[in-house]
This record gives sequence, structure tokens and C-alpha cells, in this order.
Amino acid sequence: MKERGKKLYLVFLIVASMMVLMTSIAFAQEITSISIASCGTGGGYYVYAGGLAELISNHVPNVRATAEVTGCSVANVRLVAEKEAEIGFLMGDVAWESFNGQRRFEGEKLDNIRGIFAMYPDWWTWITLEDKPIQGLSDMVGKKVSSGSPGSGVEYMFNNLVTALGHNLKDFQISRLSFADQVNALKDGVIDVGSWSTAMHTSSIIDLGTTHSIRIIPLTEAEIEKVTSMYPFYFRGEIPAGVYPGVEEAIPTVFTPNMAIVNKDMPEDLVYEIVKAIFENIDDLRKVHPCAVDTTLENAPNVPLPLHPGAIKYYKERGVLK
Repeated sequence: MKERGKKLYLVFLIVASMMVLMTSIAFAQEITSISIASCGTGGGYYVYAGGLAELISNHVPNVRATAEVTGCSVANVRLVAEKEAEIGFLMGDVAWESFNGQRRFEGEKLDNIRGIFAMYPDWWTWITLEDKPIQGLSDMVGKKVSSGSPGSGVEYMFNNLVTALGHNLKDFQISRLSFADQVNALKDGVIDVGSWSTAMHTSSIIDLGTTHSIRIIPLTEAEIEKVTSMYPFYFRGEIPAGVYPGVEEAIPTVFTPNMAIVNKDMPEDLVYEIVKAIFENIDDLRKVHPCAVDTTLENAPNVPLPLHPGAIKYYKERGVLK
């Protein structure tokens, strides 16, 4: 009986040890889910987020990332600040003002967000149909204009621009539509002008330009000077000819940089592994979104926010930060 008891005890020890080992392996392989807050499906953010999610899922062990449809920049900064999303995309203006609690974020200082990398420029793009008698901002007064979806960075930039140029929302018949809805509204004659702040080669604009003759409404040099003088996060630039169907001249406008953020409480090692995976496999992202050509290691730290320590660690290793 004693011998049998010893054998049973040994079996118990072996089984218990195996259970502990299996539990440890399961714990080590536990999948971390990451939500990437992007924008509507017709914008550049969503396509970029899809490519980034696939890159992270493929190259960061035990992490699965998904791209989420959201209300864009303003919604995204709040989602990350409130830990309802792990990564968020937003424009530089929204990033700067939310972190500093200024203008639209007065009384709502979201200083628990951190930058992880700069993405690409976001170009201001007002679009009308070619048969509309709208050549500039002054022609838009009194017209049916979409200012972008509610709470989006597009709507935010729209308000900034028209304010800098001496107008307010009462000067227009305002609708607040997503990119996809703007395309349909322009096609159906429901609105006269749609507003985009997005990467070049945006699918929703290409879709509209493929079926209809479009005009991108330029900003004058005087208008650009007023906007860039008032806001430190907008810069002069041009949308080159040929980017969109039927638009054969370069269009002067303004842009703001796009960036990716996380909450300051995200683990340093996780952020480090994510940033490392991105810049060691950046060609994967460039195959998905052409604007990722501007997502470079050299430009990555250039964001209007403090960087997360995990990102700082990687950039220092690569020599782009001291």
C-alpha cells in the first residue's frame, strides 16, 4: 500500500507540474488586443489603419490589432485619453490643442496622451463639381457646404480655416457629413461643396472624380498667409497636378501633419515592440497606403506632443534621437 501511495503521489506531482507548465505557456501566449482608432471608411486613416493593424499582428508576438471606424481626430484623442482605444490617429492641430487644453479643448486638457510616430501630411481639400460657379472661398458663402463629420478633425480644421479667413458657420448652409456621404451628396446635388482633410490619393475623392468632373477649390496666397500666421500647426503646400482625376493643375492649400498616439500608461515594452515592428517592416505599410512613403524613421519623432518612453527608447537605439 505504501508503494502504491508513493506512485499515486508521484502521478499527482507530475500532473500538477504539467498543469502549472500548461498554465504558464497559456499565460505567456495570451493575446493582447489593440484597437486602432482611425476614421470613416472613405478616408486615408482607415486604409492606413488597416495596413498598420496587419503589420502589427504579423510582426509583434501575441498581439492582434484591428482598425476601427470612428469619428476621426477629435473622437480619437478622447478614445485614447479614456483608454477606449490603444492607438489613435489624429491631425497635428488636434494633438497640440487637446494636449494643451486650448480652444475647442479649453477645460479639457488631455495631457495623458503621448506621440509614437509621425505619419504623413494631411491636406486641406475643398471639392465642388466642375459645373458649379465656385472658384474660391468667397463663392462658397451662402452655399450648401459639408464641414465634415461631427467631432472629426475635418470639422475642426474647417472651423479654424473659416475663422482665420473672417467667416463663421452662419455664412454657409452647413451639413456635417462623412467622406462617403459627402461624395453621394455631391453626386446627387444635395451639397455644393465637400470638405476633406486627408492624405493625397484618398479613395473617396478618386471615386467622385472618376464619375464626375470635379474642381478642387484653391486657397489664395493671402488666405494661406492668414491661416499659417494664426495657427502654428498649419503649413503651406500644394496638391500636385494629376493626384485626382481631371485635376491637371497644382492646387495651393495648407496641411497639418498626421500622427499616431497612445495613452501614457501603455507599457513601455509594448510600445517599443510596436514602433520597432513598424519601422523594420515599413514596406508592408507602403504597399497598402501610398502616403506611407512619408512615414520615415527620420521624421517619426517630429510630433507636437511628448513622445512615449517606448518610442523614445527605439528612436535612441536607431540614432534619430539623442
